Amino acid sequence: MRLEHDLLGELEVPSEAYWGVHTARAVENFGISGVPIGHYRSLVRALGYIKEASAIANFELGELPEEIFRPLRNACIDVRNGQFDSEFVVDAIQGGAGTSTNMNANEVIANRALELAGFNKGDYQHIHPLNHVNMSQSTNDVYPTAIKVALIIEILALLEELDRLRAAFAAKGVEFASVIKMGRTQLQDAVPMTLGQEFTAYGVTISEDESRLREAIRLLSEVNLGGTAIGTQLNTPEGYAQAVCRNLSELCQHEFIVADNLIEATQDTGVFVTASSVLKRLAIKLSKISNDLRLLSSGPRAGFGEINLPPRQAGSSIMPGKVNPVIPEVVNQIAFTVIGNDTTVSMASEAGQLELNAFEPIIARSLLMSITYLRRGCKVLAEFCVNGITANEEYLRKTVEHSIGLVTAISPRIGYENATAVAKRAQESGQSVRQVVIEMQLLTAEEFDQILGDIDRLTGRG
Repeated sequence: MRLEHDLLGELEVPSEAYWGVHTARAVENFGISGVPIGHYRSLVRALGYIKEASAIANFELGELPEEIFRPLRNACIDVRNGQFDSEFVVDAIQGGAGTSTNMNANEVIANRALELAGFNKGDYQHIHPLNHVNMSQSTNDVYPTAIKVALIIEILALLEELDRLRAAFAAKGVEFASVIKMGRTQLQDAVPMTLGQEFTAYGVTISEDESRLREAIRLLSEVNLGGTAIGTQLNTPEGYAQAVCRNLSELCQHEFIVADNLIEATQDTGVFVTASSVLKRLAIKLSKISNDLRLLSSGPRAGFGEINLPPRQAGSSIMPGKVNPVIPEVVNQIAFTVIGNDTTVSMASEAGQLELNAFEPIIARSLLMSITYLRRGCKVLAEFCVNGITANEEYLRKTVEHSIGLVTAISPRIGYENATAVAKRAQESGQSVRQVVIEMQLLTAEEFDQILGDIDRLTGRG
């Protein structure tokens, strides 16, 4: 053990630990979720980027001696590369507006830098967590910036999986382009369409949210780094804010800009609300699509039975042969979680007071959880479900032929009044529309089949 001290006094810290007294206090205080911040690789990576960008800026501006800068920077590189994720032990849910997370980062980087410089952990007279690692910084500009960097990293990864899912739906749209079926409104037969049109629409709705996510990235790229405690830039050298932001952009290979008003940017969490709402919108769409897939595949013999989902596992401990739509079901549950997380983000953002929002840790956890779940959900939905969907083509065609909704498609040929009479007779007799039309001598069998066979005109593609 080694002895460290802080405002509250002395505390023993495991000699092998890269974290120190401030982290130890936080671990003791915040045993809430059981999920440490090291679980969020993107957040730790973001902290490494920010601390490195700050070290470079302080060195460039003559504030940080080279003998401290070199090992400190290398320590930051090690952190962002994932070598010390296990040392980020503070619970993701914590009081203090993220201070414990920032302290955890400061201590790990300082002790790694000490190690690289040939000193023992805890020899802070040489490289100090606050005097050097946290130079020109405050939790109140580091932590929200780290959240934004982490969110951008995660959203970019989500976009990759989302694009694969969109492509999977688009491919099924092409595959099913000539498979005719009945469209439905309010679960009632409406008018004919193709199964391809249905799946193409799923791909298009996903592409809309790809655009919204890219807009969110643009909003997240404005940061308050350099504002320090409340945005007044206290304890920063001239030009620091611009320098640290420029360095961060170079390290991340993504353009970050300094907020026009750092005081406003320090207290406002509106961008997180916006990002969360986009994630909720995506979740709702994915859940709706999953509901459709479950419904269209229901049965397989006593339900809709229009499509077949790939079987992924046995579905029942008591009913032999039962296979359930487990992949759409898990996506539904992801959506429920994301919607709940959005409420959490909204409440936490609303609860901010005066110059700072103290509840950014729960905002960060909620958003990172939502993005992670959505990314994994998109992956399994594409790979284990959409790619393997098949159509019951013959059955679908028969449902079109027997659906009373078909009269809408033939009404221009036989007239609205005749079409109404056909619909009524078919409903009362149980006959197909085809049978009734031929019996009433409104169309010959050949004429009817010609209309039904003209998929482009029938489905509005002509």
